[in-house]
Amino acid sequence: MKWREGEVQEERREMAENLLIVRCGSLDEELASAIALMLQLPTEELTRLLLTLSREELLERFGGSSN
Repeated sequence: MKWREGEVQEERREMAENLLIVRCGSLDEELASAIALMLQLPTEELTRLLLTLSREELLERFGGSSN
């Protein structure tokens, strides 16, 4: 069962990375480092935030230095 949880987590990570690439044009170091914190959210909330927040808002909420 542990391998299944790992698969689900990897799929969620790939989904988050792909949405960030589509929304922001690329996945830079700042965004990539914030993904681990984002993945702690429930899937529905994560998806909503990835679709609605800007790059700067995501970094403000999940870390990274946008300045």
